[in-house]
Amino acid sequence: DLESASGEGGYAKAMDQAYYDKQRALLTDVVKEMDVIITTANIPGKKAPILVTKAMVEAMPKGSVVIDLAAERGGNCELTQPGQITDHQGVKIVGVENVASTLAFNASTLYSKNMLTFIENYLKKTDQGFQAQRDDDIVQGSMLTDQGKFVHPQATAWVKGETA
Repeated sequence: DLESASGEGGYAKAMDQAYYDKQRALLTDVVKEMDVIITTANIPGKKAPILVTKAMVEAMPKGSVVIDLAAERGGNCELTQPGQITDHQGVKIVGVENVASTLAFNASTLYSKNMLTFIENYLKKTDQGFQAQRDDDIVQGSMLTDQGKFVHPQATAWVKGETA
C-alpha cells in the first residue's frame, strides 16, 4: 500500500523487492494507455527505485513522454539517462537534473504577472485617484482593512479576540 511506502518528509522509503514487483505488475496494464508519466520517488541517500520498466515504456503509445524527476538519483524509469532527453521507440524519456533550479525565472515571472493582474483588478483609476473595487469578490476576500478599520470577517473577529 502507498502509505507504507511514504517516508520522512514526504520522500519514498526503501521497500523490499516483492513490493516493487507488485507495483510494477499493477502499473504495467495501466501505462499502456498513458500519454504522460511523471515520476518523483526519491529515497534520501540511495538510488531511486525503478518504477517504470523498459517493457512498460515499450507498451506506451508512440509520442508519449516519461518525465523522471528522480533522474539525479538514477531515475525511476529504467531507461532514464540523467541529464538527457532520450527517445526509446517513439517515447521520450526526460531525465533533466535539478529541475528546481531551472524554474526560478519562470516562477518569478508568473508570480509578478499574477501580482500585477491582482493589483490592476484591485485598484481602478478614477478622477479621485486610484480606488479599491470594494464590490469585487476578489477584493472583498483579500481586503483586511479599509480606511483604518478592519473589514475582513476573520480579521475583525481576531481583533475582537474571537475565533472565526
